[in-house]
Amino acid sequence: MGSLRTRFTEEFGVEHPIVQGGMQWVGRAELVAAVAEAGALGMITALTQPTPEDLVKEIARCRELTDKPFGVNLTILPAITPPPYAEYRQAIIESGVRIVETAGSNPAEQVAAFKPAGVKVLHKCTSVRHALKAQQLGVDAVSIDGFECAGHPGEDDVPGLVLIPRAADELDIPIIASGGFADARGLVAALALGADGINMGTRFMCTVESPIHEEVKKRIVAADERDTELIFRPLRNTARVASNSVSREVVARLDAGGSFEDVRELVAGSRGRQVYEQGDTELGVWSVGMVQGLIDDVPTVDELVQRIVREATELVRGRLGSLISPTA
Repeated sequence: MGSLRTRFTEEFGVEHPIVQGGMQWVGRAELVAAVAEAGALGMITALTQPTPEDLVKEIARCRELTDKPFGVNLTILPAITPPPYAEYRQAIIESGVRIVETAGSNPAEQVAAFKPAGVKVLHKCTSVRHALKAQQLGVDAVSIDGFECAGHPGEDDVPGLVLIPRAADELDIPIIASGGFADARGLVAALALGADGINMGTRFMCTVESPIHEEVKKRIVAADERDTELIFRPLRNTARVASNSVSREVVARLDAGGSFEDVRELVAGSRGRQVYEQGDTELGVWSVGMVQGLIDDVPTVDELVQRIVREATELVRGRLGSLISPTA
């Protein structure tokens, strides 16, 4: 099977232009190692690990499962009591990880810590202006997240079909297209729009090696593209999550003029974690993208990656190539 070479695969040293980005409670060693073994780039989610020491152990656990490169996601989010980010950064550097996916607020502090240590920084953002700022700060690549995505789509509501080519027009560094990608069609479309690869979250959640309950995977397979909710819109901290009794209640309370205090107990992270561990998809709020409408199986990570690359190659050579009429 051929592989698709892009600026991203060349500069980041991975075989396929496919990334499994950070996902809270999901980005653990068994999934990340499977992604690495398949020739794509997996990310351990740092803050899923309760302490920096636990992160060091998780990185070591991943190394026992693969000798291929993988990265770590470190997301900086507004918090009442912020985690010890500097200690997590130190744990990543001392563990010899060479690629970090940053997300959340301005990556200046992250770049300043990681770049001198020889760590490549892939910064995830939701707008061209933030991507340009990240480029100026010295990140190595950006992951640009369209409105379709799971998690935090930002407040601009620009879908990938516009956001990705806009970013490609403005930026000089490699771009990873994120939000709404699940298959070869998405990968070929992203490359056509000017991206150098794709990031998939929801699609990787729904694989054999994904460390979440089977019932959650079944729910993703059964759901369609309309089965998500945008919570925290009135608070200007929008998050796209699965539509269930809890997320619909959050939307109702905030739409009625409620404050964060009125929904705090509904959106507790511990409840979302229980969804993934216990398999009851009504226990709390959990992230999933509109792309679940395109997901109808639970393959192994290797099957998924090989299928996407094979079908993408066929799409470019076959269907798209056949549309070009030979000129006389």
